Amino acid sequence: MTTVTETPTADRFPYGWRYVERVAPDGTVTFEQIPLTLEDVAHPQEGDQVTHSDLHQRICAYLYNVLRGLLASIPGAVVLHDVRIAWDVPDLKAHGPDLAVIFGVREYKNWSTFDVAVEGVRPTLIIEVTSPETRAIDLMVKLDEYDLAGVEFYVIVDMVQRRGQVAPRLLGYRRTPTVYGVLSPDAQGRLWIEPLQIWLGVQEQAVVCYDASGKPIGDYPDLQAALNAETAARIAAEQRIAALEAELRRLRGEGNA
Repeated sequence: MTTVTETPTADRFPYGWRYVERVAPDGTVTFEQIPLTLEDVAHPQEGDQVTHSDLHQRICAYLYNVLRGLLASIPGAVVLHDVRIAWDVPDLKAHGPDLAVIFGVREYKNWSTFDVAVEGVRPTLIIEVTSPETRAIDLMVKLDEYDLAGVEFYVIVDMVQRRGQVAPRLLGYRRTPTVYGVLSPDAQGRLWIEPLQIWLGVQEQAVVCYDASGKPIGDYPDLQAALNAETAARIAAEQRIAALEAELRRLRGEGNA
């Protein structure tokens, strides 16, 4: 498997931290905050705190909300954000992907770790948003390991530094009998995410989901507001039709009288 070499830094917690219980000879219990290593970031434990930028968090929140909204009506479909995934592949350690989409889940649970062997299903799609300090893990280590884990689709939102600004680019992969094959973007640079029937694209610093017709999909509150407005309009139209039909029946009754 691919390994990543750490770069020395003045920051004591460049990747994040975890708390470790220490028991003194007199029985006193304390908790020590220790820095995470790159290995910890690639294969986290429950309770690890990995640091992310505001932009990273906003992209993840948007994708999480949209995907949940899209899959809300599909039984057994689950979207997980920063939940540890334990695999059923020998010698493959657990991961903590930014987003995981799973179909066929028998029962929803408040998972801290989603155990593939216990649940009987594995993620169909994993999305990672890179950070400068840990980018190589997503681009190399996880590319190999998600393929080994049997993840059908792997998408990377790669936060590239260009001319002093962050410019996201999309990298997509689909599993083949040998290795991951590259997903080809369309003329607008968007990736077709087959399990979700959506396009994934980039506008400036934002990641945007598009429906099959190419229409942008807003965040979940926007989706809910649109659905509510559509429902209200449909109910109002049905009420107008019912009122017109009642009036027509009344007029016909008066005419027959």
